[in-house]
Amino acid sequence: MMVGIARHAAQGRLAVHGATAKRSPPMIVTQEALAAAADEVAEIGMTAAAHHAGVIVSAFGDPGLERLRNNVAIPATGICEAAMLAAAQGGRRFGVATVTPDLAEPILARARQLHLAALYTGIRCTTADPLALAGDPQWLREALHTAVADCIERDGAEAVVIGGGPLGQAADWLRPLFKTPIIAPIPCAVERLLTMLALDAWDA
Repeated sequence: MMVGIARHAAQGRLAVHGATAKRSPPMIVTQEALAAAADEVAEIGMTAAAHHAGVIVSAFGDPGLERLRNNVAIPATGICEAAMLAAAQGGRRFGVATVTPDLAEPILARARQLHLAALYTGIRCTTADPLALAGDPQWLREALHTAVADCIERDGAEAVVIGGGPLGQAADWLRPLFKTPIIAPIPCAVERLLTMLALDAWDA
């Protein structure tokens, strides 16, 4: 599904290939799982670097991204990084709506690492089990609708990031329901990678 979202966003400007972590949890819902995923994600990216022009880490929290960047010569970005940078364009205040409350601290840390903490209004999370929500698209959309509304109405967010690659289809459903921009992370990562590739070509 995430590869499909990326291909749609690329609109033929990139050939998108997917690689799935085998040792990591099927869904990252805790800080421990996020940390545990980092090594394998970096390994996958380093292997892919030999035959690809760039890499997107499609796990919210960007596990392994910095290690990957330190070990490859091609551009790499993560969906959390790309989405936050897009949401903050023009100095907009932004929040994150997601299904993983246990990742609140790593998501805040990511905003700080990107020097966006002053614009970050916080995280609003659904209350049901993340795996159960992921298996019920309608329930997921309704739960995220409430979280997005809270980001806007309670926290004053001027843009809302939907925090998770597998939530991309829900982001598309939510977008027309709000005047506030709803940011889907995978398309943001595709656009950021294209920009990075263009800058690399210019430097060359």
